Amino acid sequence: MNNKTPLILLAAGGTGGHLFPAEALGVELMKRGFRVRLATDARALRYSGLFSRDTIDVVPSETVRSRNPLSLARTGLMLAAGMAVAVHLLRKLKPAAVVGFGGYPTLPPLIAARLLGIPGIIHDANAVLGRANRFLSSRVSAIATSLPGVLDRDPGLASKTTTVGTPMRPAILAASAVQYATPESSGPFRLLVTGGSQGARVMADVVPPAIEKLEPSLWGRLVLTQQVREEDMTRVRAVYDRLKINAELAPFFTDLPARLAANHLVISRSGAGTVAELAAIGRPSILVPLPGAIDQDQFANAGVLSDAGGALRIVQSEFTPDRLAAEISALAAEPAKLAAMADAARKAGRLDAAERLADLVVKVAGI
Repeated sequence: MNNKTPLILLAAGGTGGHLFPAEALGVELMKRGFRVRLATDARALRYSGLFSRDTIDVVPSETVRSRNPLSLARTGLMLAAGMAVAVHLLRKLKPAAVVGFGGYPTLPPLIAARLLGIPGIIHDANAVLGRANRFLSSRVSAIATSLPGVLDRDPGLASKTTTVGTPMRPAILAASAVQYATPESSGPFRLLVTGGSQGARVMADVVPPAIEKLEPSLWGRLVLTQQVREEDMTRVRAVYDRLKINAELAPFFTDLPARLAANHLVISRSGAGTVAELAAIGRPSILVPLPGAIDQDQFANAGVLSDAGGALRIVQSEFTPDRLAAEISALAAEPAKLAAMADAARKAGRLDAAERLADLVVKVAGI
């Protein structure tokens, strides 16, 4: 591949929810013969997916963390520095298009693209447009969404919006080929508990006491996998050891797609990436939206699967050990319901999103 091959610059925040769709699009674009680079913040240097260190460009950025004048000034300075770096970078790379996947690190590259007359595209995986993407939405050539109807109330933006789904990385596509195995009434019941890429303390607070409230006959059937933060590990392990639960605990699972496919029920936050992956693989879930978010995006994300019949949505104030124990017991006793939820989740999923987004990028870039 030579330097005359068109380059697509992908821009994403340094978390899995932003990086994984960028990776999936990158894989598809490379299949089509394009060069791909990633502009992101320093967090992504720990990332070990498609992008190697020599294909990552770090652009300074900062998130708006508070309305404190000092904090806002610092954010403004960092974004201004990022703008200078991004303008220099785009002049050097001359990309055919810049594609952003959300998060504040996408602001400098996409604004620089606008200044330099380079086509810009944003993708948003949530049921509600994120803050960075909302700011960029009027400044880009095209908007891609994972879910239909996200911008229906804004005719000016709706006219340049295409629903493509959430691009799935290869590991998810592989996991989606694994059929759901309905649990047998007296056989193992596989339960996966994950809190998203950052982990979630609420899972450590609620799940162990909920497991303790289950009928002892279910304890012997449980095969439990739980993402647990290091600081919560000792107390969580102590409960499961006392109950003699077959449990695997870790702060992070590198093979999460395969684990999603291997389980009968998933308990999780409802970040956009998690919800899209549950739908693509087709697994029943209990979703607990992160409370307090300004735009309630996780509540809306969970609603997509719960409305489809593929998940139960429980707001955090109602996510108690008693409620969770009751839901797990009821589902474990109704294998047919779990199978129906798995089927409903799968029907809500899209496996061709990377191809659809790549089509849009090629069209907008005119290549």
